[in-house]
Amino acid sequence: NWIPEPGGTLLSSVSPTDGQVIASVRQASTADYETVIRTAQERFASWRMIPAPVRGEYVRQLGNALRACKADLGSLVAWETGKIQAEGEGEVQEMIDICDFAVGLSRQLYGLTMHSERPGHRMYEQWHPLGTVGIISAFNFPVAVWAWNAAVAAVCGNTLLWKPSEKTPLTAVAVQEIVSTVTRGTDADGVFGMVIGTVDDIGETLIRDRRIPLVSATGSCRMGRRVGEVVHGRLGRTILELGGNNAIIVAGDANLDLAIPGILFGAVGTAGQRCTSTRRVFLERSITEEFTERLLAAYAQVRIGDPRDADTLMGPLIDE
Repeated sequence: NWIPEPGGTLLSSVSPTDGQVIASVRQASTADYETVIRTAQERFASWRMIPAPVRGEYVRQLGNALRACKADLGSLVAWETGKIQAEGEGEVQEMIDICDFAVGLSRQLYGLTMHSERPGHRMYEQWHPLGTVGIISAFNFPVAVWAWNAAVAAVCGNTLLWKPSEKTPLTAVAVQEIVSTVTRGTDADGVFGMVIGTVDDIGETLIRDRRIPLVSATGSCRMGRRVGEVVHGRLGRTILELGGNNAIIVAGDANLDLAIPGILFGAVGTAGQRCTSTRRVFLERSITEEFTERLLAAYAQVRIGDPRDADTLMGPLIDE
């Protein structure tokens, strides 16, 4: 359920395509955060006792709900982030794919059985959930990153607290509404929690919270250093997906018909705002001249514009 009157400030989502405000969201206060974390903690006590394959069934239903609204959610991602429509729908497909993966995982949480040196004894290992895990996502993958974490964490018996990017609150609201169609009134109600708020009020509160044993954060290296410093300082765990300086190596016998489009889209996809964006290319000298000419020619064909236009290959940056 949504908190009726959150105590935070109003946050406007601005479309990078035309600079217009799409809609506004009332952010959470620290008191609202406390309400959501308490709900997640209470739900964890019962959720962890539900058999993993049953937890997987809820995630399967979530995958099906995402299939039903793939085009709509993909359009919203494109509108709010500036990604082209194909990328927006592709991101939703990644959500669907990870749900399928997690459903299979729910029946494969294996542990080893081992012989003991003590007569009449055997040893075995069994994996236990951690508790309520925190998810901090960035604007460039506003829905897929949540799903990569949430689907796996949920089938393993954890509950979730998601802080989405302040630049993409509407896609987060949409995802939470989709989740609610699956979980409302069921044993999974309250498993997938979300708090939209500022870095100071919500971000800092989340990473300092000793009730959250694991924080998975996606964003800049600066953000990652802060999250790592605080969470590890309280002996918590982190999963950090941060910025990169990625290179592609092209050998002399490479098929340039394959290499050129891959390198091009690796650089211009999401307007280059990915941790995996292509930033450097290493070439064998024998192909330098041909490769450079063909890559420049490919760049000349890139159409930059409205990401909702089917002929656009590269949309705008998220903001100034």
